[in-house]
Amino acid sequence: QVQLVESGGGLVQPGGSLSLSCAASKSVLSIRSRGWYRQAPGKQREWVATITSGGTTNYADSVKGRFTISRDNAKNTLYLQMDSLKFEDTAVYYCKARSSRYIDYWGQGTQVTVSS
Repeated sequence: QVQLVESGGGLVQPGGSLSLSCAASKSVLSIRSRGWYRQAPGKQREWVATITSGGTTNYADSVKGRFTISRDNAKNTLYLQMDSLKFEDTAVYYCKARSSRYIDYWGQGTQVTVSS
């Protein structure tokens, strides 16, 4: 069982930056991949970015070039650096870890609001 806790959300103006963190309760060395998802009000949860155990990163087209996913395995922590934020980035952001057995673990979410 892996517990994930996100932090770093908040209110930011358009064009601003925020950095999210997702701390895992145990070693993530057996994790196949980790990622970020988001859910805006009235919309389905959507994929944002993924980083595999080998370090390969992938991004949704809507955030490519603006968001950067990274990790620190020594700290069991996943990060999402968000730059050039837009109104449409407003959502609850969730981190996910997929185990080697394809079991998904989710954090509780952190709110990101982009507003002037």
